[in-house]
Amino acid sequence: MGTVDLTPYGITVADVRRNLAPSRLYEEAIRVDEKAAIADSGALIAYSGAKTGRSPTDKRIVRADESADEIWWGSVNINIDEATYIINLERAKDYLNTRKALYVVDAFAGWDPKYRLKVRVICSRPYHALFMHTMLIRPTQEELADFGDPEVIIYNAGQFPANQHTPGMTSKTSVDVNLEKREMVILGTEYAGEMKKGVFTMMNYYMPKVDVLSMHCSSTTDPQSGHSSVMFGLSGTGKTTLSADPKRLLIGDDEHCWSDDGIFNIEGGCYAKAIDLAPDSEPEIFQALRFGAVLENVVYDEDDHHVDFSNTSITQNTRGAYPIEFIRNAKIPCIAGHPDDVIFLTCDAFGVLPPVSRLTPEQAMYHFISGYTAKVAGTEMGVTEPQATFSPCFGGPFLVWHPGKYAELLAEKMAKHNAKVWLVNTGWAGGGYGVGSRFKLKYTRAIIDAIHGGALSDSKTATDPYFGMETVTEVPGVPSELLVPKTSWPEAAAYEQAAQKLASLFIANFEKYAAGVSPAVLKAGPKG
Repeated sequence: MGTVDLTPYGITVADVRRNLAPSRLYEEAIRVDEKAAIADSGALIAYSGAKTGRSPTDKRIVRADESADEIWWGSVNINIDEATYIINLERAKDYLNTRKALYVVDAFAGWDPKYRLKVRVICSRPYHALFMHTMLIRPTQEELADFGDPEVIIYNAGQFPANQHTPGMTSKTSVDVNLEKREMVILGTEYAGEMKKGVFTMMNYYMPKVDVLSMHCSSTTDPQSGHSSVMFGLSGTGKTTLSADPKRLLIGDDEHCWSDDGIFNIEGGCYAKAIDLAPDSEPEIFQALRFGAVLENVVYDEDDHHVDFSNTSITQNTRGAYPIEFIRNAKIPCIAGHPDDVIFLTCDAFGVLPPVSRLTPEQAMYHFISGYTAKVAGTEMGVTEPQATFSPCFGGPFLVWHPGKYAELLAEKMAKHNAKVWLVNTGWAGGGYGVGSRFKLKYTRAIIDAIHGGALSDSKTATDPYFGMETVTEVPGVPSELLVPKTSWPEAAAYEQAAQKLASLFIANFEKYAAGVSPAVLKAGPKG
């Protein structure tokens, strides 16, 4: 696709390779990276070095007069001053200028032309270029020829460390976002997901400024009726798996916006967890990890290059990135009308929340701001204890405004477009971890199908005694004895104890948001 002049950015490398085709990036990755390989499926296998996941405590936002009063400062958005940012930016440019060749990816964030951003990625690893070619929206040749100046620039110098003596640095890793200059600088981490989430962080700032809700969610639409839905959920709740539904068209698996015209995907690809991936349980994702896709940090057989998806010796966060059109039922362009259903997914390892329940508008805001899931802790001498996780708006690490800003936008759009809201627990039923069992995927799929088909709109319900939501007690294809936690547990006293504990965790977590919500929303939470 030719070259591009980077000298206006202070980068003087002459050999700049712009928007290379995947086959070229494969070739160069194999040539320059001794660890890169090609899987027997055709995907490129690459390794991100010491960092195999994001480094949220090393993310920094530049504090500037224009945006200082708009940003939700704290543990999510840690500030640095302009002088520190300039030092890190120059450090990144100095490193990039030592490379014989650089890679540039010019592409879009956002499928709706009215809101999309032109993004330029400057990096030194072919793997990073292929990853962002996959995750951003790929321009046509005509669009690339008319691309012009980018609106967002990512300087990825992740192979070079930050200087720990620079003010504000806490390690050799620094991921800096400058919202005014629309720039991002990466030092000290080669994990490709930092670029993806950096773009999302920027969209989370720019979109609410024009009354567009940016969302950490998946989205699908019905091929016949055109009815769409959005599905929120933290890692491990099944958001990507459940959005790969052969009966529906996929809009996207992770990042969307809700405007006055409907919903649109921010990305041009999907980024799925690869741990224990198998063709029988997740056939759409499994077949998508072929030529043109990237497999990160997986272990493979040296003889036949067959990937062992169950091997977590490098990391449990093995990943696969693939263009969204690799999903056979993807809807291109990735745009749909206003959603009829908003689904919150949680994996409750305490086994307290019902498999499916209907939420009032106030309960929806409460649970959206809470962003709850629970993970199973490591086992020591047979003793386990679920760990509650709360991430506001189901995407806390990527928020820029206060969570209340996103919750208000969600409430406005749900009310305006009459969207129904559901809480779906993909975690444990019949008891918590160690007593009950993980709710079967086929049952969760049946619940999602029933929501999409309208079968639960007038279904029988019972009020949950602790959380107050309307528990759905009849779902086609799901055993009714599993749907009401209070009656599904073998011991009533054990259920009461677990429910009280989880309710208290919700209440304690929500204290930090109580001052910013209405009394009606505050009352929509669980009773202690």
